[in-house]
Amino acid sequence: MYFTDRGIEELEKRRGDEEVTLAWIAEQLQGFVDSHPEFETAVERFATWLARLDDPED
Repeated sequence: MYFTDRGIEELEKRRGDEEVTLAWIAEQLQGFVDSHPEFETAVERFATWLARLDDPED
């Protein structure tokens, strides 16, 4: 198990039954980057990956 898996598992355990919008997630990601600018590149790559999941050209 990767270290990051623990955070993902905690997220699922604590908030797995909630329904949220992608706008809410985008807002949370922006807030995270504002508080932790050293993770901007990783968050940007993750957001781009999510945005393009269904794009057959990528």
